[in-house]
Amino acid sequence: MSGLRSRATLHDVVPAFVRTPDPSLIQLAANEAAYGPLPSVVEVLAREIEHVNRYPDDGAVELRHTIADWLGVECAEVALGAGSLGLLEQVMLALCDQGSEVVYPWRSFDVYPQLIRVAGATPRPVPLREERNDLDAMLASINERTRVVIVCNPNNPTGPGVGRLELTSFLDRVPGTVAVLLDEAYFEYVRDPDVPDGLTLLRDRPNVAVLRTFSKAYGLAALRMGYLVARQPIVEAVDKTHVTYSVSRFAQAAALASISAQDELRERVEATVRERNRVRDALLSQGWEVPPSEGNFVWLRLGAASGGFGKDLERFGVAVKVVPDEGVRATIGTREENDVLLEAAGAVREDLVSAGGHLPAD
Repeated sequence: MSGLRSRATLHDVVPAFVRTPDPSLIQLAANEAAYGPLPSVVEVLAREIEHVNRYPDDGAVELRHTIADWLGVECAEVALGAGSLGLLEQVMLALCDQGSEVVYPWRSFDVYPQLIRVAGATPRPVPLREERNDLDAMLASINERTRVVIVCNPNNPTGPGVGRLELTSFLDRVPGTVAVLLDEAYFEYVRDPDVPDGLTLLRDRPNVAVLRTFSKAYGLAALRMGYLVARQPIVEAVDKTHVTYSVSRFAQAAALASISAQDELRERVEATVRERNRVRDALLSQGWEVPPSEGNFVWLRLGAASGGFGKDLERFGVAVKVVPDEGVRATIGTREENDVLLEAAGAVREDLVSAGGHLPAD
């Protein structure tokens, strides 16, 4: 075994996720939905168990047609994958090769640099500006080796989105030879009217693709179901990197049922948005620095205090996402879970004030 060598481009790859959740803690670290699948989806999954001995339709023909009709696009403009994460990897493999580069915002989704390197390309991170994607700086980072630019809208883990005017201006200036991937994993939670629906930006831009998931708002994270919408040449390239049978029978059935349950979904999403606003307002009133969020999470800019804050919350039974020396992202859970988070954050703040310590919002 010692004589085996991995591909050279993998030497610097560090897995983005090494988290093993502690079941004794309230899990507010992974941006999972606070609730399970919709009741109608649960019924469909229960029936599907009888067919678990059969492979899924690898082309997912019914689901592709359903998504296309739902979104008002052509079936040939829809690609499916094992979550938006799986599709992100497919996009990198389809469009990148050795020597190419991918421009993306940072801090953003942890897995971007990993999947870029797995595809043999070079990551080109661009720092955020005021917790948002800095599109001007990202545009300036594009060169002749750039194959893909990723825009995370709204940005994870910080929360704010990019407005329509700024985004359309950016898209119009990106060379047509460079693909722009709009990562809209949290699209259903967006309430800022200035943050656009990426699908409205596709028609006259053959180099733009929109990536979405059923993992967040639909509560299907464990089933791994994502979709990409783009012009046919991009979809055809992405489909060539599809792993056979990677979109399970359960994922396809659950997605079909979820699309048919939009009224139920809206009620759940609105409940999460209300809780998001309540949690942010409460944290602000405690004195923390919390930017506006368009996702199912809030971001606390804590700098060097981030690690200590995360450990303090664990003492109260809450697990959050800690980005060392930058901040902490807390998923919006149930009202009861959020109350525990707020109580813990308030206690930590009081301890800091009493000790005369550094207050990140001061």
